[in-house]
This record gives sequence, C-alpha cells and structure tokens, in this order.
Amino acid sequence: MQRRTFLTLAAGAALAPAVLHADPIPYTPGLVYKELAAGKTVFVDFYATWCTTCRAQHRVMDRLKAENPAYEQQITFVQVDWDTYKDDKLRHDLQIPRRSTLVVLKGSMELGRIVAGTDEAQIKALFDTALAAATGA
Repeated sequence: MQRRTFLTLAAGAALAPAVLHADPIPYTPGLVYKELAAGKTVFVDFYATWCTTCRAQHRVMDRLKAENPAYEQQITFVQVDWDTYKDDKLRHDLQIPRRSTLVVLKGSMELGRIVAGTDEAQIKALFDTALAAATGA
C-alpha cells in the first residue's frame, strides 16, 4: 500500500509544474483596465498567430517563464489578438503601432515597451521591470 501511495504522489508531483503554469489570459475589451484597477502589474502582448516575430518573442518569453516561475506568479500576462482587436480602445489608448508589441503597465503608468524586438536580454529586462513593479522591489 505504501508503494502505491508513493507512486501516486510522485506522479502528482511530476505533473505539478504543468498545472502551475499560468497561460496568458486572452484579451477581452476592458480586461486590462480591470486588472490595473485591481492593482496588478500587467504585461500586454499584442500578437498575431501568423506573425513570425511574435512567435520568436513567445519562444523567448516561454523560456524566461520556465527559468523563473516568479514571473507568472506575480505578473498578469494578457495576449491581445491583433487581427481581432487592432481597432480596440486599448490599442488606441496605448498608441500601439503594430503587432509584436510588448507593454508593461502598472496603475496608470507604462513601465516599458518593446516593438518587434526578439532579443532575450531586452525581453528579460522588460520581465524584470514588471516583476519589480509587481513585488515592490
């Protein structure tokens, strides 16, 4: 019986990282403003499924999140589908020029932005800015 319990617990522990992984929240109108009003630090990713630059950014972001779970624990990640929301109020309010734009927001402040950048050090710096704002560090 102890062996069965051990195997069950071991299997559960192996799955835990997958369960704890927080996928980005798909954007709906008003979502970002609601999250900001709740005091959250929001990382907004304007992307398109067909965009190769966006895919390169996502590979870097996924790698960084895997290396440091605090990013997903402390930051609210929101993905805005460019093809669906390119004419949305959020895009106009933030003056987003194109898809593959990453923006960090806290309260009424924009803390940083990357437009079409895929450099890991640059994206990590934006993540770290968001993490510092989220944790008050």
